Amino acid sequence: MDPIVALMQQVVDDVSDDDSGSPASYIPELATVDPDRLAFAVVGPRGIVRSVGDDEVEFTIQSISKPFVLAHVLSRQGLDAVMKRVGTEPSGEPFNAISLEEGTGRPENPMVNAGAIATTGMVEGADVAERTRRILETLSAFAGRELRVDESVYRSESTTGDRNRALGHLMRSYGIVDAPVDVALETYFRQCSILVTVRDLSVMASTLAFGGVNPVTGERVASERVARDVLSIMSSCGMYDFSGEWLLRVGLPAKSGVSGGVLAVAPSQFGVAAFSPRLDRHGNSVRGQAIVATMSDRMGMHLLEPHESISQPIVDITETPEGRVIRLSGELGFAAAERVLAVLRDLAVATPSGSTISLDARELARSHPAALVALKVELDGLPASITLLE
Repeated sequence: MDPIVALMQQVVDDVSDDDSGSPASYIPELATVDPDRLAFAVVGPRGIVRSVGDDEVEFTIQSISKPFVLAHVLSRQGLDAVMKRVGTEPSGEPFNAISLEEGTGRPENPMVNAGAIATTGMVEGADVAERTRRILETLSAFAGRELRVDESVYRSESTTGDRNRALGHLMRSYGIVDAPVDVALETYFRQCSILVTVRDLSVMASTLAFGGVNPVTGERVASERVARDVLSIMSSCGMYDFSGEWLLRVGLPAKSGVSGGVLAVAPSQFGVAAFSPRLDRHGNSVRGQAIVATMSDRMGMHLLEPHESISQPIVDITETPEGRVIRLSGELGFAAAERVLAVLRDLAVATPSGSTISLDARELARSHPAALVALKVELDGLPASITLLE
């Protein structure tokens, strides 16, 4: 067995006996699911999807759709336009709370229902069908395959969605939602009823992890800036009124849905998803959270743990007939540039007069423009002749 899959299976085995919580009951179709379903999937930089458990079982995406619709609107209208209608602060309240910013009517963030309805209301289209098509196109690009709506769940969502309609009408009265309320809400209900598997969610998470590029298809789905902005909001708001403790204990941007899905992102490393229908009092999957938390702890994935690879890029020094060649790989940020300069200063002092040094930065996986500028400025002040290849 693949050692990574074996590790994943061990994580699933360790949490499988927890039968606390219960499936969502306020949407009739969700109340009928098998509560014992359990699945786990991970996608790394090479686009290999690894999964265990009930990985082919389809379930509706529900609130996990919110970050991806946000990405769609950010890509087309920009952050400032979105923030005029939706805030970015943690709510500290349940996901379906009727709570808006005093004076403006803005919902607190795009991850709660009010904020997601406002975001969905910004999706372009003449009617529900056109808006839904655009959302499906976006989510399908993130997942790397064509997705579809579960019509029975949609009808169930629409029939029981009076609280969300109340939020829509309230925001419409403030001018936060421009679209007709029925168009915005029916689009939102259809958005939440899109069918996915845990494998789909892991690919969607990995697309955010790798700066908007789907590692399975190689397609750029969103810009790096949009992916960064979406992950920033997920970090503080994605797990509803448990978001603060989640960030403390698990340390990964994440989003949950009331059908039992949990999606989490380790930026530049992998996307992960879990599925288990039993929910806790916050509306988050009990075993899905446990899977992600266990994995984060065992693999040291907390965002705020020190990661030496960021400050210590790979520096390979080779002697050639033309002189010394220093090859860089990894990531070049400010801390990394400082280390490279220290190496160059030592070599420059020891290099005989008339010799050359070539600094080959062409294999860097990523270089931050400001760090590269700082490196070039410092190179001009060194005593040896140094050529930068980029």
